[in-house]
Amino acid sequence: MPLHPSPLRPLGPGAHFGVKEVEAVLVEHYPRLVRLAYVTLPPSLGRHRRVLAAHTAVQRALHGRARPAPGPGAEGIPAPRSADGVVDGTRTPAYATVRLRVVRSALAYGRKPRWWPGTVPAPAALRPSMPVVRGLRLFPRAGGMDEFALDRALADVPAAVRAALGLRLLEALSGDAAQTLLTDAGVRDPGDAVKAAAQLAGSDHERVRRMLGSGEFDPCTVQTRPGDLLRRRHRVRAGATALALLIVAGGIALTAGPASDDAPSRAVARRATVPGGALDPTALLRTPPEQWADTSRVDFSAWPPRGGRIGDRELLERALDSWAAPRPDVAVTRTPGTAVVAPVQPPQLLFAGDLDGRTVVLFHDGGVRVVRYTEPLSGKGVPALDFARADDADVTTAAALSVSRTATSARYLLAPWITEPTTRDLLAPDTPARPLDVDGDGITAAVPRPDQGGGCGSWPAMQLRSSERIVEKHAFLLTDLGDLAPVHLTHTPAPGSGAPARRPREATGADALVGWARTACSLRDLRGSGVRAVNNWHFAVQPLPGTRSTADWVCTRADTWRGPGRVLVQFVPPAASPSARAEVVSDRRNSALCSRFGQHVVAGTHWKSPAGTWYVLAAGSRAVRRVEVGGSVHGAAAGTTLAVRAPRDAVFRVTAGLHDGGAAPSAR
Repeated sequence: MPLHPSPLRPLGPGAHFGVKEVEAVLVEHYPRLVRLAYVTLPPSLGRHRRVLAAHTAVQRALHGRARPAPGPGAEGIPAPRSADGVVDGTRTPAYATVRLRVVRSALAYGRKPRWWPGTVPAPAALRPSMPVVRGLRLFPRAGGMDEFALDRALADVPAAVRAALGLRLLEALSGDAAQTLLTDAGVRDPGDAVKAAAQLAGSDHERVRRMLGSGEFDPCTVQTRPGDLLRRRHRVRAGATALALLIVAGGIALTAGPASDDAPSRAVARRATVPGGALDPTALLRTPPEQWADTSRVDFSAWPPRGGRIGDRELLERALDSWAAPRPDVAVTRTPGTAVVAPVQPPQLLFAGDLDGRTVVLFHDGGVRVVRYTEPLSGKGVPALDFARADDADVTTAAALSVSRTATSARYLLAPWITEPTTRDLLAPDTPARPLDVDGDGITAAVPRPDQGGGCGSWPAMQLRSSERIVEKHAFLLTDLGDLAPVHLTHTPAPGSGAPARRPREATGADALVGWARTACSLRDLRGSGVRAVNNWHFAVQPLPGTRSTADWVCTRADTWRGPGRVLVQFVPPAASPSARAEVVSDRRNSALCSRFGQHVVAGTHWKSPAGTWYVLAAGSRAVRRVEVGGSVHGAAAGTTLAVRAPRDAVFRVTAGLHDGGAAPSAR
């Protein structure tokens, strides 16, 4: 990168420095600046491109347009000295300016040009460029489940909130200083971003700071893998083959006319453009039958190939060719966020066989996708391709895949570690589970699906148990929401007096089943949205005024495979029927509420007592110390619940204070 010798514009009274000072800042503090950029960048870039973009954002700061330095009293001026007289380089005017440039550059990756239509995603060509690394894929070292969950939570919030979190925790700026910097970086609502970052961090800021300082968010210490070495090796050969095929196809078109339709030739052309023999049926990965019982990775990669046609080369060729380039007569569906692109390496074969009048082939690409190809046996109907996300699946979320589905039922291929498969109706919690028949290939008998219309008379689910051979012997619930993989249902019980936060657990106990009986019908709105798991968190129990009864407050959080979640807050009063539907009082999308990074919540609703009196009820999670309502009705109470008499149509807002002095986000 060439250096420009001309000095930069002065940054304020007495603050003069040029390229050399900026270069010195970059050299000394390069790792922390790159980490800040990495946290700010959108996780949707993927880890490889995110690493490259982070380094690009910092290196561009060398020539960024100068800005006025922070005013007196703000972080950055004057540069303090430690006890031994050494200047703290992270609080010099030069560092403050470089940090501002880095944040501004990182925020640009999540923005669209002002002239671009607001509802249309901007193409990559209109976003800041980044270096090209050929032959290697770069990614930071993997952290634990906490770091992974934090990265998922960061994907749910805007870039300004991620930047605010990095400034507050990594850079240790005060809230006012972070807000000032975000204003200079062009953020429209910096105060809201700083508040949202505080909510995301929760009450244990030091824990989140440690996670942000871990290898999961360190783009300077990266691992590599050969993501496209085979593609580079075959690029010249593939280009020459494709050119030859185009010449031949052009000659055929000239001689045979437009009616020529040579499907085998098109298949050869498609295979020639995909690297590494990824479309070669003989190169498909096939896991040994017993590997699942002797591996630390219990997910789709541990599934052996099953079905009566796993040796049918012609079928597998058709399935792979359709995956690489679907013909016009192939119906293609995908869950949100799933890439519909050809495999870059030989995928893993999970199943190939005939079922219910169709031939079914299931693949796993070894990374983030499962793919199902089906074609009719009788010649009636059209082939179909279904793509779905499956990244970071585990014992429960890799326990089953749909192989056949009608309007009223579905059949599944179960994981080899599943024992004792049963079915149950979530709306009948007291009814025992019924055995589910499974054939020798692991295909279940038809399992009823939830009503696809507007009714909700029952809600079928599978209750499966994992084998003791993988030291994970436990039962869990799965239900069909229209995607290839059924959804894992969990339960977090109500907090006890002074109890710490509880983790989600399997929803097979009596209390969990009773809770799902009241809330299962709310799952209808989640169909076809790529949901991975849904958790029912009973975050409060409220005494009802004028009665001896209590009501439950439940936060139902649906997490998708791609990261963003959806939150339904439900009020569950006493009812004569065990399956009476709860009242949905809030519906939030792309929110961290009710996750590990959104552990505080407060909500409110109207309620009519048996005596006919209307109230505004409000409740908060365990860390809430005081609840208040304002608007056309006013009231306050210490503790986690509040009941105030109010007209039926009273307009109100709910706020809550936490024990640590913060505020709980309102779900209303």
